[in-house]
Amino acid sequence: MTTICNVCGLPDELCICQEIAKEQQIAYISTVRRRYGKLVTIVEGIDDSAIDIDQLAKTLKARCAAGGTVKGRTIELQGEHKKKAAEVLKKNGYTVEVR
Repeated sequence: MTTICNVCGLPDELCICQEIAKEQQIAYISTVRRRYGKLVTIVEGIDDSAIDIDQLAKTLKARCAAGGTVKGRTIELQGEHKKKAAEVLKKNGYTVEVR
């Protein structure tokens, strides 16, 4: 028995809700200098609840080879990773704006 998505009405294996949410979001990437002069890359602007922010953070941390965390709907990566993070997000279908 196949389950049906409540949002788009398609079976779960054909659900396109996350793809639509990706196209509508603009990810803003910036860097901030924190304690002791350490740089932190901030990815914000991904506010749709259809997007699994924890899985996205895990992908970014793996591709950038850096540690990081999720605070609310914001992803923080340790170090300067603007270019790498923008590249990964673009490949995953997000619209990216680097600040």
